[in-house]
Amino acid sequence: QLVESGGGLVQPGGSLRLSCVASGFTLDYYAIGWFRQAPGKEREAVSCITSRGSSTDFADSVQGRFTISRDNVKNTVYLQMSSLESEDSAVYFCARGHGCVQNVRGYHYWGQGTQVTVSS
Repeated sequence: QLVESGGGLVQPGGSLRLSCVASGFTLDYYAIGWFRQAPGKEREAVSCITSRGSSTDFADSVQGRFTISRDNVKNTVYLQMSSLESEDSAVYFCARGHGCVQNVRGYHYWGQGTQVTVSS
């Protein structure tokens, strides 16, 4: 099971840290991707981190603002989001895969999502 948390309402320019906690399996062997989906839009790959800790930002708009990290001891992957913009509003999902790819089909296990709303 993957469980996301940390979403909420934040003002433009603010920060949030999302967490993705795994239970029932060890994260060590998997890549974890963060995706987001806004109403009426397709699910978009945001960032991903491999089992070895290498990270990739898939969305150009988040480069320099979002940072993905993992704590294998806590079986948790984080997405630190700063300088948030209204366009970042979406449901954010984490997903498990065997490598970091941009296509959602590359991930076979998903959390339920956490809502992020950026608004004044």
